[in-house]
Amino acid sequence: MIEWSDEDRMIQKAIRDWVDAELRPRVDELESGQLPPYDLIRNLFRTFGMDEMARSSFKARAEAERSGAERKSGGGGNPALSILPIIELCKVSPGLVTAMGVSLGLAAGTIMKRGTPEQRERWGLDLLTFDKVGAWAITEPGSGSDAFGGMQSTARKVGDEYILNGSKTFITNGPYADTIVFYCKLDDGRPPREREILTFVLDRGMPGLEQSKPLRKMGLHGSPTGELFLSDVRVGPDRLLAGGGSGKESAKQNFVTERAGLAAMALGVIEECLRLSVEYAKNRVLWGKPIGEYQLIQLKLAKMEVARLNVQNLVFRHIEMQRAGRTPTLAEASAMKLYAAQAAVEVTSEAVQLFGGNGYMSEYRVEQLARDAKSFQIYAGTDEIQITHIARDLLSR
Repeated sequence: MIEWSDEDRMIQKAIRDWVDAELRPRVDELESGQLPPYDLIRNLFRTFGMDEMARSSFKARAEAERSGAERKSGGGGNPALSILPIIELCKVSPGLVTAMGVSLGLAAGTIMKRGTPEQRERWGLDLLTFDKVGAWAITEPGSGSDAFGGMQSTARKVGDEYILNGSKTFITNGPYADTIVFYCKLDDGRPPREREILTFVLDRGMPGLEQSKPLRKMGLHGSPTGELFLSDVRVGPDRLLAGGGSGKESAKQNFVTERAGLAAMALGVIEECLRLSVEYAKNRVLWGKPIGEYQLIQLKLAKMEVARLNVQNLVFRHIEMQRAGRTPTLAEASAMKLYAAQAAVEVTSEAVQLFGGNGYMSEYRVEQLARDAKSFQIYAGTDEIQITHIARDLLSR
């Protein structure tokens, strides 16, 4: 794949039209925190029939399972259908994409992979249609990159039930989530680092569960982030996700999905910064001519274009892998994220510099994109963690 197909470009245009009509006029409200992103996401779902497609797909899966029919996996369809909205939305609000992606890809994804048919019906469908908002709670104040080893949240078994205690931080959608996928360790007397990782599904309003107000942060203001506090939250075995391997393996699979998807987010940011920078270089006049005629400005634009091409090729490769029914390895996903995140940060920083004083003003949008892009090097594993995963894979061959 070397370019978007005619079908892809039609989808691109439809999404861009929606973005221009619905999202761009509201971006200041998103950035100020006045407007949570969820109604806009539901508008997107309704406009493109994504909610009905999710219901139909869910129903087909359930019927296939009841009849014992084998479900097809891998290949088929057009993987670009899920990638193109990410790219186009990230040109305006990477935060909105983060909020949507965590609810669909991580919260709903975990339930659909590891839940029983009853659990998927109870929690998964409402997340897939975005009738409800999901959060994926793994990060803790004292763990950071050591997500599993440093995890302190616990589940203590009492009879047939579990009592959950602990806290989580930097949780996307945490303040508003209706459904929370919560990771913790089984308190069975073993040393903490040897304990089994369990995954539970929690609902807003459960006794002992507190969801904080949105935290203030540098960027991704369109994505509400908060803390969770659990004090003797009592849950039954019906809330334990027991299928699809251990909780740790489930989380690692989600890291692959999240890291590979970040390349598409980075591409959207890079494309928008390049568009804005080219337009500005043509129209901004200094010393009697457009600044685009100066070689130092041309160098910045050329480097942005190189970054765009490289990240676009990573996205194209990922689409082709999906068409072939192949999932990236953790190391491959880490390599995609590492390069794409660094490229997005470099491009947005150069865009701010190209705009000069105007670039430092929120009115010109590159300021927002620069703040948002920095998060790409931190969440879903820092650059340093990606390097570790890539190097371990190389050294193990």
